[in-house]
Amino acid sequence: MSDTGKRTASADHLAYLERCRSSRRRVIVARILLLAGFILLWEAAAALRWIDPFITSQPTRILRTIISLYGEGGLFLHVGITIAETVAGFLLGTLAGTLAAVFLWWSDFLAEVLDPYLVVLNSLPKIALGPVLIVWLGQGRQSIIAMGLFVSLIVTIIGVYTGFSQVDENKIKLLKSFGATKMQILRIVILPASVPTIISALKINVGLAWVGVIVGEFLVSRAGLGYLIVYGGQVFRLDLVMASVIILSLAAALMYQAVVLLEKYALKWR
Repeated sequence: MSDTGKRTASADHLAYLERCRSSRRRVIVARILLLAGFILLWEAAAALRWIDPFITSQPTRILRTIISLYGEGGLFLHVGITIAETVAGFLLGTLAGTLAAVFLWWSDFLAEVLDPYLVVLNSLPKIALGPVLIVWLGQGRQSIIAMGLFVSLIVTIIGVYTGFSQVDENKIKLLKSFGATKMQILRIVILPASVPTIISALKINVGLAWVGVIVGEFLVSRAGLGYLIVYGGQVFRLDLVMASVIILSLAAALMYQAVVLLEKYALKWR
C-alpha cells in the first residue's frame, strides 16, 4: 500500500474512532438528562401537590434523610452491613455453583441423577425457604448470607454446567487423542471456553444476591438497608424507605459495574 493509501486508511480509522467516542458521549449525556428530568419532574410534582409527598416522598426529602443518617452515624453502618452480606452471599453462591457444575461435568452419571432435582429446586421459590434457614441457622448474619447464597446457587449450577456442555467437542477429542487427562481438558479447554458463561452467571448473581440478602434482612436483621426499609414502612417514614431503596440501587449498580470491569480483564486473559 502506498503512503497516500496508508494516510487515507489512518484518517478513516481516526474518523471512525471519533464517531464512536461521539456516540458514547451522546448516550451518556442522554442518560444524565433522562435521570435529571425524572428527578426534577418528581420534585415539581410533589411540590405542586400533583402527587402526595407523604406517600411518594420527593428528592429533597430523600436527600435530607440521607444527610440525617450520615449525621447520626448510621449511614455507613447500614450500607456496610448489607454490602458485606451481599458480597459474601454472591461470592459463595458463585464459587459453590461453579464447583458443583465442574462435578456434574466430570461425572455424566452424577449429572443424570441430579438433573430432575436441579429442575425442581430451580422452579422452587427460594424466598419461601427463608423461615426454614432461620430455624436451621439462627437469627443472625449467617442466615442472611445463606439466603443470598441459596438464591443464586441453583441458577449458577445450571447456567455454568450448560456452558461446560456446549464447549466444542472437536477440541476435547483433539486433546484426548494426545492423551490429555480430564483435569487437563478442564483447565485447557473447558474453563477458558466457558469464561463468558461464568461472567454471565456473575451478572445474574449480582441481582439475585441482593434479592436474597434484602429478603433475609426483612426477616431477621436489626441493621442494614433491608431493616431500614421494613422499619420505615412500619413507622410510616416513607422518606427513609425511598432513601434506602435509592442507596440500594446505587450499591447494586456499582457492584454490577465491578463485574463488568472483571469481564474485560477475564476476556483478555481468555
